Amino acid sequence: MKLRHTAAWVGFTAVTLLAASACGTEGARTAAKAVSNGDKIMAALARATDRTENLGSAEVKMSADMGTGTGPVVMEGTFSWGDGFAFDVDMDTKHVQMQALTASPKVRVLLVDGAYYYDIDPQPSGPLKGKEWMKIDSSAVFGEKGAQAMAGNSGGGSPVASMKALKYANDVEDLGKQNVDGQSATHYRAVIKADQMGKLKDVYGDQDNLFDSVTGANGRMTMDIWVNGKDLPVRMKQVMGSLTVTTDFEKFDKTATVKAPPAAQTGDLTEAMKNAQQQQG
Repeated sequence: MKLRHTAAWVGFTAVTLLAASACGTEGARTAAKAVSNGDKIMAALARATDRTENLGSAEVKMSADMGTGTGPVVMEGTFSWGDGFAFDVDMDTKHVQMQALTASPKVRVLLVDGAYYYDIDPQPSGPLKGKEWMKIDSSAVFGEKGAQAMAGNSGGGSPVASMKALKYANDVEDLGKQNVDGQSATHYRAVIKADQMGKLKDVYGDQDNLFDSVTGANGRMTMDIWVNGKDLPVRMKQVMGSLTVTTDFEKFDKTATVKAPPAAQTGDLTEAMKNAQQQQG
């Protein structure tokens, strides 16, 4: 089902960010060891995390590449985490297989309160007849348990959530100064093991699931982050097996408000998608 493919791609980006945020409890157990091994690194990451959290939102460009040879899916727009994680982004319509729902080369996608909204062309019939937006709740993508895991932390899935876990990682390196996107930044790298990813497994399921295929044979995630002289991230790169997600931060600002479209203009396909998955599975 192409609709499922589209929703899954949007979900992947949030889930990959959640991979680090889910490490908080386990990471706290190793914090003392991490600090003893690199006080300066931990302090720098803590400053960057606090400053980013306080700003509340950023203009970003994120790419998610599954390593299938089809190239990355790119999202560009606003990420907001001041009042829970939300985003307002544009994606390439063809790449996420939504040509049947919109003639626009770009499709606008919102994440608000755990639900995805897609800006579409009004359809001639069915649940999207005359509607300008299509809604899919995250429970239709990840299941009820997975959706709860994603919503379990304040701002879960946001860049700040990832950074909070990064500062607790027990395998962190300072790789020195580099020029990234025209800015001088310090490059840090951390390795987080699969058994430290906590609720991420709930998102992917328990058996024969995508979690193992994504984390790969090594069962770990590598996170790279470049921090500029203002203690703000310039780029974040997360690698889990064949999945690579790269986020470039273009501009930080006060918390951006991302609102759900009017209900009268929205067609909800959550139950239809769940039913389709049950029939397939």
